[in-house]
Amino acid sequence: MSISLETVAANRSFGGWHKRFRHHSTTLGCDMVFAIYLPPQAEHGPVPVLYWLSGLTCTDENFMQKAGAQRMAAELGIAIVAPDTSPRGEGVPDDPEGSYDFGHGAGFYVNATHAPFDKHYRMYDYVVSELPTLVEASFPVSDARAISGHSMGGHGALVIALKNPGRYRSVSAFAPIANPTDCPWGRKAFTGYLGEDETAWREWDTCALIAEAPERLPLLVDQGEADPFLEDQLRPQRLAQACERANHPLTLRMQPGYDHSYYFIASFIDEHLRHHAAALRR
Repeated sequence: MSISLETVAANRSFGGWHKRFRHHSTTLGCDMVFAIYLPPQAEHGPVPVLYWLSGLTCTDENFMQKAGAQRMAAELGIAIVAPDTSPRGEGVPDDPEGSYDFGHGAGFYVNATHAPFDKHYRMYDYVVSELPTLVEASFPVSDARAISGHSMGGHGALVIALKNPGRYRSVSAFAPIANPTDCPWGRKAFTGYLGEDETAWREWDTCALIAEAPERLPLLVDQGEADPFLEDQLRPQRLAQACERANHPLTLRMQPGYDHSYYFIASFIDEHLRHHAAALRR
């Protein structure tokens, strides 16, 4: 795959390397930046990859700088790839009101079908196809993949795993938007990206996808009980109910006192990395 990668930054970390690259995405029609952590084991051969999807307002930098994942990733021999959360740049439409929950920084990991967003907002295709193809061609990594994310990115990780049986060895999420067709963040995003027909929204909703999932990949979900978005936006009880009805394996851990921040993610990221490492070794 012949794509030019421009190095944005490179930092030594726990014997490996954290690097950021810019490339032109044909899927999104704009330049994109992504981060990759390569553990020290990558110097001796291909390593498996965890794809991390971040939440609203984030870029590739938030998780890599705040979650403290590199130490355990180095110990386990796992690469981590963190894309941006939306297309960006001149010519990429944004929320005309400038709000944080739509447009730049809020791609929701869907393929938009509604103008003017359908030209650029195809984060699903970018995360599932273009970015892994680029990563696997450019770095010492294997095609053993896992996926995880936070909030909007937790929604993205669950939906992508459910829609792509066999592509990911494992999936987990922190405080995912579990039922986006029925919460304010999801309804705003889906109306803008997918149009008014709510039946078209269901293919991007974890609770709707669970019932007909062709693969019963176990879900690991951590949710803070002190999360200010718990009841209005995240609604983990909907996910639990959907999994119970479909007999889909779910480990939902409600964590007392934890909020929606990266302090929460940093507290449990090691356990998630071990969960993924166990699956990636199989």
